[in-house]
Amino acid sequence: MHKHNIEEVEWTDRAPHTHHYSTRTTVDFGHSHTVQGMTSPAENTIGHVHSYQGTTTFENGHVHHFSGHTGPPVHLANGTHYHEFSGTTTFDDGHTHHYSGKTSAG
Repeated sequence: MHKHNIEEVEWTDRAPHTHHYSTRTTVDFGHSHTVQGMTSPAENTIGHVHSYQGTTTFENGHVHHFSGHTGPPVHLANGTHYHEFSGTTTFDDGHTHHYSGKTSAG
């Protein structure tokens, strides 16, 4: 069996990078919103995370705000990675929404 210790990998490209994200919220009070944007830049290091924030799409006469941090990178066979994220929107118009998704690979 062939193994590698990820702690011993030399990370040569630590350049800051960002990811796009887009997902739908849960349906509450008969509607949902889109949560979308671009993460903050982060260096490409083991375990790095990105912050994100924004305003949902306008639906049913209102918007919500959201913010959070992604999880650590999920590495893909082609050398890229993505991040998972989830959270709850602000309380507006008498309710909140939940969301979860994955960023684009990068």
